[in-house]
Amino acid sequence: MIEKLRKRESDGCPIRVGLIGAGAMGMGIAWQISRTPGMRIAFIGDISLEAARLAAEASGRRVFQVGNAKVPLGVSQGEEILITDDPLALLEAENGLALDVLVEASNTIGPAARYCFAAIRRGIDVVLMNAEVDLALGPLLQAEAAKYDVIVTSDAGDQHGVLKTMIDEILLWGFDIVQAGNIKGFLKRKATAESLGHEAAKRHLSAIQCCAYTDGTKLNIEMACLANGTGLTPLVSGMEGPSADDVREVLDLFDFKKYGGEGRVDYILGAEPGGGVYVVGFCNEPVQGQYMQYYKMGSGPYYLFYRPYHLCHVETPRAIAEAVLHRRAIMTPAYGRLTDVYAYAKRAITKGEIIEHGIGGDAFYGLIDGCATADAEGRVPIALMEGEDRLKAVMREDLAEGEPLLAGAIALPETFLMQKFREQAALAAV
Repeated sequence: MIEKLRKRESDGCPIRVGLIGAGAMGMGIAWQISRTPGMRIAFIGDISLEAARLAAEASGRRVFQVGNAKVPLGVSQGEEILITDDPLALLEAENGLALDVLVEASNTIGPAARYCFAAIRRGIDVVLMNAEVDLALGPLLQAEAAKYDVIVTSDAGDQHGVLKTMIDEILLWGFDIVQAGNIKGFLKRKATAESLGHEAAKRHLSAIQCCAYTDGTKLNIEMACLANGTGLTPLVSGMEGPSADDVREVLDLFDFKKYGGEGRVDYILGAEPGGGVYVVGFCNEPVQGQYMQYYKMGSGPYYLFYRPYHLCHVETPRAIAEAVLHRRAIMTPAYGRLTDVYAYAKRAITKGEIIEHGIGGDAFYGLIDGCATADAEGRVPIALMEGEDRLKAVMREDLAEGEPLLAGAIALPETFLMQKFREQAALAAV
């Protein structure tokens, strides 16, 4: 791969990348791509032009601000990075920028979907650093991508992308996948954005993002993406998530015999190495067992494979290169909408309350579950509470702390996201 990228660099035809979202991850992606041979950032879009400017400047190249969809004459797409607070106009413009890949790294769902659909219709591949839109509308994005012969892929560096790469390799080795797991550092279900302002500032995150990490919703979203891409499922709603001091305790913490022969997604809490991921594989062949013992992997038949890190933005260029050079995705929702992340009350919620934020808000946290059961019970995916302009979700009934949110208890906003979610459901029913 690196040789192909170096060839593109020397030939003067780098992969042209558009980036939407210039927060903590977007800044890192812009910096990383500028240091990757054979790739160039063409534009950066963000609701904050200042954030877009800072991310563009991190690349060390000149910045040109675009106030509308037109690219000014005389601006070289190789030398300047265009910045805009209206990336949709830029993507939809007939004379818009020539792009090979769009990296969606915003913390939105509905707006992110608009950007992705616009890119797909222009024949641009899409890398989803945005796990929320990946989960909510992944199957529909894939259906649209197939019409235009483009690649839409999960990112390579988020936990679910790293785990998918590990799973592919472990399957190649001839092991069955028993469990794919995340190592979660800290969990507080009742966290609120207001309580996390200081922590968010330290990490250059929005307080809403920080809250989604802390209350476990983001973890559940990532593992649901993995489930939909691999066919692995949670044993229980929200997964088991036992506490551990070290990842090597995994083989003793879970009762794999309860799994009924199915591969599962799960996590451990507080273990070292922090920030890593792991996979449990199974093989009861005596010959392989002898070798695994020689390799100091234990006596089997369950074996732990772990990676002590996932590097988010550092690994994004691999997803870009796989899409453009090899026409391959790191991961897609190959199993359809097998799982989703459903809303549960953080506190007592009263009839008439307006829900400003679903993911990362002060009212709900999200837990992964199988769609067949949860949808039949009328549980509400937490992503669908995302508002748009003045359209907000409003509670129709009171809800007690810890209760799942059911469809009859809330009036969901009629947003672009909701329209596309229904379109996706109709497509799946055909």
